[in-house]
Amino acid sequence: MRRAKVGVVLGSGLGAFAERLSNAESIPYSDIAGWPRSTALGHAGRLIFGDVGLPPSKVPVMLMAGRFHLYEGYSPQQVVVGIRAMKRQGVETVILTNAAGGVNLAYSPGSLILISDHINLQGLNPLAGPNDDALGPRFPDMSDAYSRDCRRIAKDAAAKLGISLDEGVYAGLLGPSYETPAEIRYLRAIGADLVGMSTVTEAIAANHLGMRCLGISTVTNMAAGVTAQKINHEEVLETGRAVREKLGRLLEALIPRLAE
Repeated sequence: MRRAKVGVVLGSGLGAFAERLSNAESIPYSDIAGWPRSTALGHAGRLIFGDVGLPPSKVPVMLMAGRFHLYEGYSPQQVVVGIRAMKRQGVETVILTNAAGGVNLAYSPGSLILISDHINLQGLNPLAGPNDDALGPRFPDMSDAYSRDCRRIAKDAAAKLGISLDEGVYAGLLGPSYETPAEIRYLRAIGADLVGMSTVTEAIAANHLGMRCLGISTVTNMAAGVTAQKINHEEVLETGRAVREKLGRLLEALIPRLAE
């Protein structure tokens, strides 16, 4: 595997960013020993190495086109196998993208939201069990789980592109069923702005490893009870595809600055 400085995990319907890499090398997860397979719709299941930007600011990137989820039946340790692989390949900063439901009534489908913090309601943690001191401390600090410095850089990059980029708190649930209206009211009451079924486990592992973490959610639908419309995964994927150009421009501008 090639070395990289920045890692990117692409969520549901967001895999098109891989096409923007130059000098790309793609490896199916099924060809990597010890890796699970990505079974979720909208997740290609490929590890891609490539470059973002042009010399002298060209940045080597390690990209996961598709992630692993607890709802697929994988353990928390299997879910974060890609994050730990990124660390071994030299990645210092990881960008976690996802498709999320909008809990905050000010959001609308197609919005990009920086994750400022998360609430882990999945009931599991990838650090449970014996700690490997070579990876990180037994009790890692999570007070800056989504790096303030990275968020500042992301906001500046977005502003220069004319892209709106608000911040919000992401609630991670187990899934795979979507939330009930009562659950969404509960999430809003405890301070959640976004809801999804991924990301928090990866963010915990990244912080344990001493990596800087940046989270970007695409609001693909408003959460249950916000509108009368029922939620289906195909619409989630369609919204993800609709905003991929905007997200791609942001990542292209952002990655070289994160690597400085």
